[in-house]
Amino acid sequence: MFLTASTSHGTRTRRRVSWIATAAVGASLVLTGVASVPAAVADTPATLTGIILGVGADQSQRIVTWYSSADTAQTVQLAPTSAVTGGQFPASATTFSASGTANIASSGGFNRHATITGLAENTAYSYRVGSDGNWSNTYSFKTQSFEGDYDFLFFGDPQIGSSGNLAKDQAGWQDTMNVAVGANPNAELLVSGGDQVETANTESHWDSFLAPDQLRQYPWVATIGNHDVGGKAYEQHLYTPNTDRSGAYYRKGSGSIGTESGGDYWFMYKDVLYIDLNSNSYATSQGGGGDDAHISYVTDVVNKHGADAKYTVLVYHHAIYSPADHAKDADNKIRRTDFPTAFSKLGVDLVLQGHDHSYSRSYEIKNGSKANADEKPGQDEVFEGPGGVVYVTANSASGSKYYDITSPDNSGTSGAGNGADPLNPANYWYNSVQNQEHVRSYVKVQVKKDQLIVQNIRSGTCDAPNAAVELKKVLWCGPENGSKPAEAVGTIQDEVTIHPNHGDGQDIQVDVPTSAPGEFGWTINGHNGLVDMGTAQEKNLQYFEATGQINPITVTDTRANTSPWSVSASVGDFADDGKTFKGSFLGWSPKVVTAGAGAVAGAAVKSGYDGGDGLSVSRLLGAAPVGHDRSAGVVGADLDLKIPNTVEKGSYRATLTLTALAG
Repeated sequence: MFLTASTSHGTRTRRRVSWIATAAVGASLVLTGVASVPAAVADTPATLTGIILGVGADQSQRIVTWYSSADTAQTVQLAPTSAVTGGQFPASATTFSASGTANIASSGGFNRHATITGLAENTAYSYRVGSDGNWSNTYSFKTQSFEGDYDFLFFGDPQIGSSGNLAKDQAGWQDTMNVAVGANPNAELLVSGGDQVETANTESHWDSFLAPDQLRQYPWVATIGNHDVGGKAYEQHLYTPNTDRSGAYYRKGSGSIGTESGGDYWFMYKDVLYIDLNSNSYATSQGGGGDDAHISYVTDVVNKHGADAKYTVLVYHHAIYSPADHAKDADNKIRRTDFPTAFSKLGVDLVLQGHDHSYSRSYEIKNGSKANADEKPGQDEVFEGPGGVVYVTANSASGSKYYDITSPDNSGTSGAGNGADPLNPANYWYNSVQNQEHVRSYVKVQVKKDQLIVQNIRSGTCDAPNAAVELKKVLWCGPENGSKPAEAVGTIQDEVTIHPNHGDGQDIQVDVPTSAPGEFGWTINGHNGLVDMGTAQEKNLQYFEATGQINPITVTDTRANTSPWSVSASVGDFADDGKTFKGSFLGWSPKVVTAGAGAVAGAAVKSGYDGGDGLSVSRLLGAAPVGHDRSAGVVGADLDLKIPNTVEKGSYRATLTLTALAG
């Protein structure tokens, strides 16, 4: 949001982009696709394996990837589950043509992928891959509302095969999937921390990783790890949307594009911007573009798409703030110097990491240093200030490998340093929470209207399946270095509520319903919370209306010359993922909340729905004449939003720009 204040010392401007939520009018979405190409006739039907459901460019898309033993024309066939009878797809089923190439991996064969588009919300779908007469088994997934709150699950380093016992690694991975999805059946994304497998091109490792059926039912958000990068199997198995596969995003530059995996990608899911980086490419000396290339990529994506997002989440493998074996790695110290300031400047809210096979949650970090000296270890609520970012590292989701927590040194408490936390000397300076119990876990993130809730949840105990413990790769198991018995599956090891920064302006949100409106409300707090206008109500079958109040503004003026002052504001258009309506539909009635500083309320401004420009042009909120008393006053305003009932359903946000002038 914007705040512009002019004083006798000049004009100072600070800017933050944000949104206002509206409700869309429900409209049926039409599935679109490409007619299937008849499969080539082959003597032997193609064997179809490795099917995985991936995330698409937005909530209305999914990408399906698989392996084929034959180089034939293939498709994804899709239909609402309600229309599939006795395993038979209806004639109206939609098909999406697949692309792919010959595999560059030890397994041979071919890879295929197809993007499903035009999905409708709140719908169960069934799909299969292949061609007429040669279809795979049928799998199902469901979409949920394309607006509002949702949960996603984050998994650290399955690294199937790393224990040396493939069956035990697969069993632990399968059990974590069963526990996590079983406890959270409405989770909408499964996010990877990297290192799907131990050895990049060993297909038996990939077969075990892909064994859980949940990977065909929930979209997998792939992340490349250092154990995935050394061959092409990662790219062949996990096709990703909006991917830039330029040489700069490969570890060894363009020369490795044909032999290694790489690339950076992004997608938007329900107003959250996700950016996923190949952190294996970090130094130009290797041949790639290094961290500078990633920073340029993130900057470009945020500049182009950040205005459409309520939160920005980054994902990459190599944790720059973690507590175990990799905490002091030279390459991570480089990333820890390169990344944080850029992420702070770009308004990133949350960073998800893997690689260190242990759990940690950082303090609020700004420009490579602890942002708030008063934040306590393990604090369960964080109000991010401008540039504040929280970094989370996930432990092993399969139990194939754990790293023990290491000790701080005297290398400093900012930047690349690994010094001790003055408030908790056993921890690194950057970590609010560190944990290693040698039990499997996953991270649940709840995306809410004005907060992110992050939980580290145990998915196993010291008992099997837990390969590293079973094979005595570790010497103990349980909390506090094994001095306490393991906690139960499903218990929460760590939880924090992250409140995003709203800048110096005020974000306003309203939900417009599909039909009959429900309740409406607003949020007012001391941390400049979201101005929530609730769910609009339909009036006279002609327009939607919502009301609320801006967060009050305190004006303090103790100047000896008691010169006049004024506070004005205007609002931009309301937007939600490409949908908009005019800011002129917002009006207000200014008021003096607390007398002082000579404050006088500005004139009421009607919604432009009734004619006029509403708040789309600058309007006076409050002012004081010359000679006013030297004190503080509080001004506010009641908001009145009227919009045509043809506005699409959605959660829209707009930015109120405040301008303070002092004579």
